[in-house]
Amino acid sequence: MRARARQMAMTQPEILQAIPHRDPFLLVDRIVEQSENRIVCTKTFSGREDFFAGHYPGYPLVPGVLLCEAAMQAGAILLSRHLAGEAPGRVPVATRMNDVRFKRMVRPGETIRMEIDLVERLAGAFFLKAKSTVDGVTAVRFEFACTAAEASF
Repeated sequence: MRARARQMAMTQPEILQAIPHRDPFLLVDRIVEQSENRIVCTKTFSGREDFFAGHYPGYPLVPGVLLCEAAMQAGAILLSRHLAGEAPGRVPVATRMNDVRFKRMVRPGETIRMEIDLVERLAGAFFLKAKSTVDGVTAVRFEFACTAAEASF
């Protein structure tokens, strides 16, 4: 039976406590829903990010790799709850991405909604699936795996 989602907005300090990412590479603005095995969060790309200058001049797009990174950061926040009690001092790190499908371009000023589900856990490996949408239209979907690594920051 699926655990009921807890409606909540995680504060920026709570996000910073959950993962080691920091500006300008923190790609999660807000957690809007979270349960034991699912997290939903958002990220708005303002258009002021440096990468838009070169990707692409005259037609700026969010790089696909950053769409994937944003979703994996959301997954890391989800997994931080699993690791907090059993593996303090360890952080989730991506080990694999599978079946990445880009479906829609993301432009400056748009907000992505990232839905991450923990599908399976085998010992120290976590298997997740991600879907990011803009206005209900899928921008990217993929599966990824993480493991816990010693934090050295």
